[in-house]
Amino acid sequence: MASLFTALIPQTPGLLPKWLLLTSIISVGNSIQAYTTLQFTSRVYNPTPIDPPPTTPKHVTALSSRTFGTWTFLAAVIRFYAAYNITDPVIYQLAIWAYVIAFAHFTSEWVVFKTTRWGLPLAGPVFISTGTLVWMFTQYSAYVV
Repeated sequence: MASLFTALIPQTPGLLPKWLLLTSIISVGNSIQAYTTLQFTSRVYNPTPIDPPPTTPKHVTALSSRTFGTWTFLAAVIRFYAAYNITDPVIYQLAIWAYVIAFAHFTSEWVVFKTTRWGLPLAGPVFISTGTLVWMFTQYSAYVV
């Protein structure tokens, strides 16, 4: 069983390919929840308390949650391909762009559009996108030949 698990992990040396696979798997889970419930997406995108009174407008609808889920699944596919093809410069750069877009999206929703507020639900995506971007930029020459 352990050898099967090991065979499924990206074989390229270093932790970055494994991290990209992990974030891909997490993104798939996030996509599934975005299609099945508004609860978690609402925690990120409603700038008011988690359970606002009925008069407070909500930013998350079923449609916006599914759209976010689709967008997140696309990012998961890109991250998955990057995990297994990390030496390909085009795929590596595409993964960087996927994280740049995620960072820009979450930051703009927080700072510009005010549809989210700083807190744990927003901190996760911001820290993951920022940390992964720094990691990918600093390790570019180690993976892309």
